[in-house]
Amino acid sequence: MNAGPSLIDFGDAPLPARPLDVRWIHGSPSAKHNTDPDIQVHAYDEHTMVLRQNMAIDYEAPFLFLLFGNERAVLIDTGATASADLFPLRRTVDGLVDDWLVRNPREGYELLVLHTHGHGDHVAGDGQFADRPGTNVVGAELATAWAYFGFDHAPDAVARVDLGGRVLECLATPGHHEAAVTYYDPWTGFLLTGDTVYPGRLYVADWPAFARTVDRLIEFSERRPVTHVLGCHIEMTSEPGVDYPIRTTHQPDEPPLELTTDHLRELRTALSALGDRPTRHACPRFIIWPDT
Repeated sequence: MNAGPSLIDFGDAPLPARPLDVRWIHGSPSAKHNTDPDIQVHAYDEHTMVLRQNMAIDYEAPFLFLLFGNERAVLIDTGATASADLFPLRRTVDGLVDDWLVRNPREGYELLVLHTHGHGDHVAGDGQFADRPGTNVVGAELATAWAYFGFDHAPDAVARVDLGGRVLECLATPGHHEAAVTYYDPWTGFLLTGDTVYPGRLYVADWPAFARTVDRLIEFSERRPVTHVLGCHIEMTSEPGVDYPIRTTHQPDEPPLELTTDHLRELRTALSALGDRPTRHACPRFIIWPDT
């Protein structure tokens, strides 16, 4: 009898906290002459990949996350560009999955595609996966995404997505976008906050909902070991409170992507001080930016 695939023990406690320790591609003075890869891939560990889109392709330069479990991988967000020629996301993900399966062989391995929210710079690449075998692309719009997680009936629930021993916890976190979702990965301790919290301009479409979301993220994090708060962009400079201009395609002085739960509390303190008045307010690592 042939032995089954070797199962990875993702355990109950996260890996020891450590910085991502990566120099991200950050554009160039001339997009025409940019020589960076279309997609930068950083292996945080052998089962966790962080991807960044090249600014020469789209100034948003979003981050995406590819997490492997025993039965399936999940790709969280698909970037800002639909064209597979300009932005070869599927080819990149397929290569990463193939490489992982060489090290961890098993049959019938699946891919799940989820999103942090439905803005165009996070869903544009969905079509590249439409005909991929063994793949489930869950739409990012409110009716589809929240129904998948069960948030349409229980918006305050903590949903769980089992990748096979690696179980993500998922929260409805509206405010920036009505269908925003935050993901917690117990294996790494990552709290993946999309565009809700990141080192940049925090565009707030619904002020009361955003404040409730930040409260919920703080409460959730107090009961779990969070190593890093990871959003989907870097828009700040390393000078506290100073961002790069919108549509910048060269950011040579970026701060790290990773934030901490202390930044969540800093954000909540700032929101409390502003009260019910949507007001633009700069903090050292992010800027509250009403979008109403």
